[in-house]
Parts: sequence; structure tokens; C-alpha cells
Amino acid sequence: MKSGFIGIVGRPNVGKSTLLNQIMGEKIAITTDKPQTTRNSIRGIYTRHDDGDNGVQMVFIDTPGIHKGRNKLGSAMTDMAVNTFKEVDVILFLVDGPMSKGPGDKYIVEMLKNVNTPKVLVVNKMDAMDPEEYLEIYNEYNKLGIFDDIYGTSALNGTNVAELLSRVEEFLEEGPMYFPEDMITDYPERFLVSEVIREKALLYLNEEVPHGIAVEIESFKEEKNISKISAVIYCEKKSHKGIIIGKGGKKLKGIGKAARLELEALLGTKVFLELWVKVRENWRDSDFDLANFGYKDRD
Repeated sequence: MKSGFIGIVGRPNVGKSTLLNQIMGEKIAITTDKPQTTRNSIRGIYTRHDDGDNGVQMVFIDTPGIHKGRNKLGSAMTDMAVNTFKEVDVILFLVDGPMSKGPGDKYIVEMLKNVNTPKVLVVNKMDAMDPEEYLEIYNEYNKLGIFDDIYGTSALNGTNVAELLSRVEEFLEEGPMYFPEDMITDYPERFLVSEVIREKALLYLNEEVPHGIAVEIESFKEEKNISKISAVIYCEKKSHKGIIIGKGGKKLKGIGKAARLELEALLGTKVFLELWVKVRENWRDSDFDLANFGYKDRD
């Protein structure tokens, strides 16, 4: 059996989590149209058994979008992504436009030049570009001479994702199965629950508020036919608390209903979900809070 670890890296909002979910055939990473949705390195475990002992286990690591952080949370997220370079067998670098589009891709390219790991450029969102646009991007990156291959995909529609998987498999060597074959992620249910709630909050909120929220699961009790969950949505300002709750509690109820429906499908049981909103000022620049919310190691 072949096995290995594959890092999915790129700027915020290029479709890394969408690609991971497409590979896995189900949702394990939250996705929104807002940048920096992913804050942790999410692992998706793809296992395929062929006849006999043949097959493959690919552990995909969906990393936070690499960017120059404006606070300690942003810096911790970028450090998490960059550290992945050293830990994987293959790197998938996702882009959705030419390098001239902005400094973000150039910043990542400069880092990748010093990495000896096999690198595949993935030009994503092909469904939103014409052939001339794709060719321009392809030629621009191909001239750099640092990528082992280049693929165009639409992670949203699944275009060329199977072909990309086959190419990644060619880079892997014989190795052990790192996880049981029926396991698709190694994250605990509490983490997945907090991420679903955060996703729904991101979808309901606008502008700067989403980047300033964190979700903490206060209690998670699994009883017969029902899971009882109590969670706190933390924000940084009192004014943000009112926005999250909404007039007459309408917005918080919407977040809760959307989260509950998805959690019932995820957990396979009825869900009773209680949500609270609390203020924790400047938590994104607090080492203690970042460690408490799981975004960096404790010192």
C-alpha cells in the first residue's frame, strides 16, 4: 500500500476547503465566501483499497490561508500553514488567478522555492475563467520551473479532481496505513461541532465581525436519541454582541437553527443546541485566549 501526507496551501479563499471536501466526498471542513474561514489545519483521510494489499491512504491537510497577519491569530494561522511544508510528502498549491493579481501568491511562491518537497500547482475555479485566462496563469507559473506538475480544477464542480488524485498518488511511496480505513478525519466531534457553529455564524454575519468570533463548546452530552450541546460565541466588542444576537434575538436564532440542522445530519441524532454570546476583548491578540481556543500551542 502507498501512503503519505499532502498539504493543501494557498491564499485565503482560493478553495482549499472546498477541494478537501470534494476529495473526501463529504463535508469535513467548513466553507464560506469569506477569507480566512479555516483557522486550524484540518486533516481529511482518503483511503482506497484495491485487490490484495494494494491501495492508498492519502492524508490531506487543509491549512489556513497564508497571509501577512495583522494580529497574533493571523500570524499563528500562517505559521501553522508554513510549518506544513516541512511535514508532508506532497504540496498542492492552489491559485485562482495570475500572480499579478496581488502580492499573496508571490509571497507563497518565494517560500516554496526553498522547499524540496514535490509541488503541484492547482489552478482552481476553472468554471469561472475562460481558456485564455487559464493558459495565461499556466504559462506564468510554468516559467518559474519549481512545480512538478500543473492541474486545472474546479473544486466546486469536481472537474479534474480525480485526475489530480491519481497524480498525487504517483508521488507517494510504499508505507503503512496511518489511520483505520473507515476514518475520514482525526478531529474530535467537539471540534467539528464548534466549526459548524462558526461556519453558520460566518454566513449570517458581515464585514469585520466574523473574523472576531470564536466558538467554545461548554458542554456536549450524548443521551439516548439526542445530543445536548451548549456553546458560547465569543466576540471582541460589545457592539458586535448586539449584531450577533440581532433584533429580538433573530440572528442568533437563525445561526442556531442552521447549525442544529447540519449537526443532526453530522451526528445522526436529534440535537438540542443552546447558544450564548459573550464579549472577550482583543482575544485575537491574546496568547492565552489563542491557546485556549486551540489556535496555538500553550507555552
